[in-house]
Amino acid sequence: MDGRKNNGGHSTKGAAGRKPKADEVKLIESLDNHIDSQEVFDTLHGLIKEGNIRAIQLYMNYRFGKPKENVTLNSDGFNINFKDILKFD
Repeated sequence: MDGRKNNGGHSTKGAAGRKPKADEVKLIESLDNHIDSQEVFDTLHGLIKEGNIRAIQLYMNYRFGKPKENVTLNSDGFNINFKDILKFD
């Protein structure tokens, strides 16, 4: 007997994924009503001039994007043959 239909489904059903765009716009409008964006920019500018590393990183990441991360793999001469492990013919 196939019990998949009785497994309870997904616990995140309906709650997973990104919130609707309308909710995002509503939040942005609410923030704009309470926060003066020019004051935020002036504060960020002041922190950058003081040498605040986090402020500088924030500016650089949004202005120029985060740099790509590189991963270097080194096996130190150890060889793995995946065909043997997975028993491909």
